Formats: sequence, C-alpha cells, structure tokens
Amino acid sequence: MGNILLVILIIAAVIGAVVALIRGIIAFLQATEADLKGVGPSASGVKQNKMMMARVGFQAIAVLLVALLMLLNR
Repeated sequence: MGNILLVILIIAAVIGAVVALIRGIIAFLQATEADLKGVGPSASGVKQNKMMMARVGFQAIAVLLVALLMLLNR
C-alpha cells in the first residue's frame, strides 16, 4: 500500500514538473522585444523565473520520492 502511494506521489510530482516546464516555455515565447529591452524585470521574465523555480522544486520532490521508494524496497 505504501509503495502505491509513493508511486502516485512521484507521478504527481512529474506531472507538476511538466506543467511548470510548459508554462515557462509559453511565458518565454510570449516575451516581446519591449520586455527584453525594458528597465527592470518584466512580467514575462518574472513568470519565467517562477515557473523555473516550480519545475526545479517538483523535480527535487520527485527525485527524493524515488530515492525513498528505492530505500523502502531494498
């Protein structure tokens, strides 16, 4: 039962990472030339950074859960 829960959590973390990656790519593609030449961080740049940090967080959670699953199934 515990393994099934861990696998479900791993799948959820992977889906979260993929969604954050796609949202970050969309924000990157929507950046305009004015955003790139403007002073200070643009709204697009802030969203790209937030999505990158979310993706890294989801990936870290997935890696930790996989390590936990491997430790429990030695």
